Amino acid sequence: MKVLLIGSGGREHALAWKIASSPLVKQVFAAPGNPGIAEYAQCANLAVMDFDGIERFVRANAIDLVVIGPEDPLAAGLADRIIGMGLKVFGPSKNAAQLEADKWFAKELMRHQAVPTAEARAFSDPNTADEYVKMRNTPCVVKATGLAAGKGVSICYRTQDALEAIDRIMRNKAFGAAGDRLVIEEMLSGPECSILAFVDRKSIYIMESAQDHKPVDDGDTGPMTGGMGAYSPTPVVNDAIMKTIQRDIIVPVIDGLWRHGVDYKGVLYAGLMMTANGPKVLEFNCRFGDPETQPLMMRFKSDLVEVMLAVADGKLDQMDIRWDPRPAISVIAASKGYPGTYPKGMEIAGIDNAQSDPDVMVFHSGTAMANGKLVTAGGRVLAVTALGDDIKDAHRKAYEAMAKIHFDGMHFRKDIGHQAVR
Repeated sequence: MKVLLIGSGGREHALAWKIASSPLVKQVFAAPGNPGIAEYAQCANLAVMDFDGIERFVRANAIDLVVIGPEDPLAAGLADRIIGMGLKVFGPSKNAAQLEADKWFAKELMRHQAVPTAEARAFSDPNTADEYVKMRNTPCVVKATGLAAGKGVSICYRTQDALEAIDRIMRNKAFGAAGDRLVIEEMLSGPECSILAFVDRKSIYIMESAQDHKPVDDGDTGPMTGGMGAYSPTPVVNDAIMKTIQRDIIVPVIDGLWRHGVDYKGVLYAGLMMTANGPKVLEFNCRFGDPETQPLMMRFKSDLVEVMLAVADGKLDQMDIRWDPRPAISVIAASKGYPGTYPKGMEIAGIDNAQSDPDVMVFHSGTAMANGKLVTAGGRVLAVTALGDDIKDAHRKAYEAMAKIHFDGMHFRKDIGHQAVR
């Protein structure tokens, strides 16, 4: 069969790598892809939001399955468009993607389904939001309700921090229309974890646990990013906690969507905080996480395309999904200045040397070819990902491989996986 993968990031590189290894697949295409993805797929110069162009490409190339990686085309209804063509798609519908695209919709759904989450209020007027944080005068979290590439969250320990976040999001439009409305939440405390599940409307399969590192600098300090690294599994989730997450969070949310007339088919991502009172939801995403996908795909031993087809066909309960028991860790190398402004076009060296270990993969996130050379083209540039006999071994391999890579201004955290390593 022929598969079209939508996207161009590290998540899509990891997915392309797995999709291309499936014996079911004859050819893989990617739109638009990146230089790393091009090793496994034929890249097409199509933007992820060019629905007309994607539809023409699908018809012209007799595509059998479309896999949608990023959130923006999902939120805009690309899955619905593909299904309307009578083809199979891996990714939820526009209505289902509201769970990520509208944080207040997600909050209301969780409240209705009694899913544990932070108390919150929504605001569409910045002056009213200002008055609210002044009245509370306690630490809080300020979030743009729309899609902001993982950067629309501000952790505010002081009232002044919250006022500045409101100003940046609503008045200065740092995230455009995504900040027309914002949510102000109570601040929760505890370790975070990422739980991803395959969902096919009536069946749920929860994947191995993972933990993301959002702040840009060591010690979980600095501005929030789309993710500076991740590892799997995480020791903050044991079997008993996983059962609680399934019973109190994943199942009620899917059931709540069904009660709203929404059939969820694809991947559901739950970003959770393990509080003293149990796991609570920080956010939902309607697709694979980035960078969690990189270590998860390193550990995934089954045929990913077979699982994706089972989700599309409502046959997930027939799947026997296998995992490599070894842990994996992924460290992001970012451009200087990320998540703010950053330069592009810095030449990248050393990737082949870094991948000389068979347990190491370097997944491209923001790279491009210029004059025959690989250069930086984004904030998060690449993800060095390693399997190890234990988490310390995976940590050592990832950082030894990272030491072989260089580009001007390269920045990466030195403490990814620190909770597990300790």
